[in-house]
Amino acid sequence: MKKDYLLVLIITVGLSVAALVTRWSDAQPHNTTAQFAEEPLYLNGPAMKRLTLAFNGVAADWYWIRSLQYVGRKIVAFEDSHDGRFNLNDLSVLDLRALPSLLRMSTTLDPQFMEPYYYGAVILPDIDPAAAISLLHQGIAANPNQWRLYQHLGYIYWQRHEYEKASEVYAAGAQLPGAPLWMMAISARMKAEGGSRGAAREMYRHLGEASNDEAVKDMVAKQITRLDSLDERDLISKTLREYAAASGRCASSWREVASTLRARGLRSDSYGAPLDPTGTPYRLTKNGCEVDLDEKSAVPKS
Repeated sequence: MKKDYLLVLIITVGLSVAALVTRWSDAQPHNTTAQFAEEPLYLNGPAMKRLTLAFNGVAADWYWIRSLQYVGRKIVAFEDSHDGRFNLNDLSVLDLRALPSLLRMSTTLDPQFMEPYYYGAVILPDIDPAAAISLLHQGIAANPNQWRLYQHLGYIYWQRHEYEKASEVYAAGAQLPGAPLWMMAISARMKAEGGSRGAAREMYRHLGEASNDEAVKDMVAKQITRLDSLDERDLISKTLREYAAASGRCASSWREVASTLRARGLRSDSYGAPLDPTGTPYRLTKNGCEVDLDEKSAVPKS
């Protein structure tokens, strides 16, 4: 019993000291506060977890709040030194070197505390992409049924142009209880972004077959139309390049390549213009050297 009281006393004193340090740092000028905030965390997450015992949740909240304050102070300091000009879309200028450690401490103390994971997924990619990915992997390991963690991780991989990994993550998240149907659709889209249109088309079709939602079926149909159009435009571009190589110039009208396009299975109108999957003629661009969708086309642009 005495040991329990002693532990509670140590924890209480520790939290009180932390609160006093917080108040002291809040009262300091911006430059002093920033310097204090950059000090390393001398205790790692597991050590702090053992120290705080039953107060892990409280300690996790404290580090979470400190994370928000840390970013807020950095923004204020930046605005003070740059006449109030700050772009929220570029957090890399803030030098948030301590943020990964603060968020990691919070999630280690309370692995089921979701907000630091979500916050880190949004903020960290501009600062330390590897730390963002690591944090989300930690979150998934501790919360394997939280599909939103997969969504954030997949998005980060997409930002890094790692389309295959993004597709795998979205597909894994789509299997979880409560995951929305669009998770599988996004997985297919990542396949398409990575150039694997055949796999994306197959995944879209499976999604459409498995859903009774008309909105989902409509989305699937539009995306398959988009993939079909991308394939057609690749074929048309190839034909235009071959014509330019053979004649020494780009096509001045569709009639000049109409027979080749028809032989390759493309539909065309009475003027020889190839038709997209919605029946709208494609248009020649770059003086007949390239092809693009017509502005009136119903084919999704993305």
